Amino acid sequence: MQRNIGLLGLTFVAISGILGSGWLFVPMIAAQSAGPASLIAWLIGGVAMLLIAITFAEISTILPVAGGIGRVPQFSHGTVVSMAMGWTAWVGYNTAATIEVEAILRYSKTLAPWLYLNDKELSTGGLAVALVLLAVFTVINAFGVKLFARINTALTWLKILVPVLLAVVIISLSFKPSNFTNHGGFAPEGLKGILAAISSGGVIFSLLGFRHVIDLAGEAKNPKVNIPLALILSLLICLFVYGGLQIAFLGALDAAQLQNGWSGLHFGGDLGPLAALATAVGALWVVSLLDTTARISSFASGLVSVGSNARLGLAMAQNGLFPKFMETLSDKGVPLFSLLVNFAVAALFFFALPFDEVLALNTSTIVLSFIVGPIAVVALRMLLPDAPRAFTLPAAPVLGCLAFVVATLIIYWTGWHTMLHLGLSLAAGFGLLMIRGYQIGYANLDWREASWLVPYLIGIVVFSYLGSFGGGSGILPLGPDILLIAVFATVIYIGAIHLRLPQEKFARYMAQEKIEELAEYGTLEDDIYQGPFRKTGRE
Repeated sequence: MQRNIGLLGLTFVAISGILGSGWLFVPMIAAQSAGPASLIAWLIGGVAMLLIAITFAEISTILPVAGGIGRVPQFSHGTVVSMAMGWTAWVGYNTAATIEVEAILRYSKTLAPWLYLNDKELSTGGLAVALVLLAVFTVINAFGVKLFARINTALTWLKILVPVLLAVVIISLSFKPSNFTNHGGFAPEGLKGILAAISSGGVIFSLLGFRHVIDLAGEAKNPKVNIPLALILSLLICLFVYGGLQIAFLGALDAAQLQNGWSGLHFGGDLGPLAALATAVGALWVVSLLDTTARISSFASGLVSVGSNARLGLAMAQNGLFPKFMETLSDKGVPLFSLLVNFAVAALFFFALPFDEVLALNTSTIVLSFIVGPIAVVALRMLLPDAPRAFTLPAAPVLGCLAFVVATLIIYWTGWHTMLHLGLSLAAGFGLLMIRGYQIGYANLDWREASWLVPYLIGIVVFSYLGSFGGGSGILPLGPDILLIAVFATVIYIGAIHLRLPQEKFARYMAQEKIEELAEYGTLEDDIYQGPFRKTGRE
């Protein structure tokens, strides 16, 4: 693959994934849960995402491979874990492209009402346009990562500047400091409201797009430096944008809009509450700009999702779960067959599932894949102690454990209803795993290293049923549930690290990879690997 993406391109890939069209709605959703204390929710959510991101940052500096979320577990815990994590992420990524296309069409309803039969169902013409948009994403990505990065960078500048401009305009025209202390005080719902804003209020899920940097690591220039910087910079920039929008939203509301309290806030219209506020303060020219930017935001996010997913499909073929032809690269260095397969799968979602079901499947599948980073970073410290690390996670066992707890909480916060979608997805992936096991022999799959997954998944299902999110029974109240899940996740985390690959098996998998950046640190030939990248004196 061609390492053509520099720091700016990588950073903007992540920003494009984080700043989708959700920034038009999330400030209101977070305010409904926590009022002005939603600002604290953004701070806590940002720190939580940074914890997860920096675990992947260290890993990507020593294993800069394409489709990293699906590929990294291969080197820490072997085939079964990598197939499970890669499969669920791949399903989620395919739904992401579908969701962004749907968003573009919804923002275009006023221009082309024929796109929909009713408020939810696409017409035949709408489905045709949706497939054309998916095809456009695929074709742009097929021309190579350099063109993809250039187009995304140009679009992402607009995605950054317009929200910042919107926040500045709203604050300058209408800002009421009293909103932060009146109407129930700064934290009208207390800690419960802050936690609700982080979870169901959209804060966490707005920040998940940093993952695209990990999937494009195999095509990054100077990955040892640029990957950690891109992960951290993208999150900091997006936190600044979201924070500015949240402050503008909180300060612009008038007393009539808050007469029913923060939880009673409501705005109509396809462009959401920020557009309504811009209209109320007389900034109609900003509303017109938002109309266009909303479609561009979704287009750029869809473009990035398709590009990332092509690399993830490639990684799953390398792991052995997908057919070998999906590993084939075009003369542009692009996994073309993976792009085409993903196009067909993403298109199928328009016909197979209602949009609400696609949304639930997207959330539940992608978040599960984040648990591998915190475990792998510590496991690879033990398996690769001598490999140079341009970025080193401080206090890795402790911060890794905190990141694993956060990732587990994110899965829990998706709610009980999403467990069905996650379960069906995992069942389908298990079926593919059994087919693969039949081909290579079940004894050749790394079952021991994956044994921690079974109690982990069972525990998540049980907690989701007992909890109060997404249709849970509510038996387990908010607050104590976080403590219990933290204890549960810590136990699993310790066990998963203990169940890492043996050194000999790890050496074999590394020998098969032949990562060029690591060649000088030891011989990677099949069975003559002799320890964790010790100097051999050979060029």
